[in-house]
Amino acid sequence: VLPLPVYLTLIPIISGVAIASMKELSFTVLALASAMLSNVSSAARGVLSKKTMSGKKIGENLDAQNLYAVLTAMSTIILIPTMLAMEGTGMFKAMDGLIKAGKYTKQSLATLLALGGASYYAYNEVAFLALGKVNPVTHAVGNTIKRVVIIVASVIAFNTKMSTGSIIGSSIAIFGTLLYSLAMNASKK
Repeated sequence: VLPLPVYLTLIPIISGVAIASMKELSFTVLALASAMLSNVSSAARGVLSKKTMSGKKIGENLDAQNLYAVLTAMSTIILIPTMLAMEGTGMFKAMDGLIKAGKYTKQSLATLLALGGASYYAYNEVAFLALGKVNPVTHAVGNTIKRVVIIVASVIAFNTKMSTGSIIGSSIAIFGTLLYSLAMNASKK
């Protein structure tokens, strides 16, 4: 449990992200609900994983890296049948469509999918290693601000115009992260 000022600094972070996202053209309630479910699930995974990492010994060699590998294997076992039940073979039809359109060869598409999967796995493993070193709330705040940084970097890289609301919201979220960092440092003293 953290001091109240630390939790209060989450308000500008959440508000800033909400303001930045408010004028999004492709906004739907389903997209918002899915994003919120993703955030809650990610935070719950972080908290529960941190509790597992810092608790009693639950298995031989079950450090952050191995815990992430076990969670990934279990998720794969659960999600592949779920994906096939919901999507059927649509993914394979889409891949065939890309190949027939001449956009990719089978080898280049397989290589891109493998590189994308390996990169995402490595990113998440590094995130798990970081989670092993920090408080779960700090980890969640880092994930939230990472999203704002990605949006700002994408705007710069692709020369996209940002609305006033997006600029204000991003600024509030970044300022909230600064407040969070200051509050966390003050609570450690």
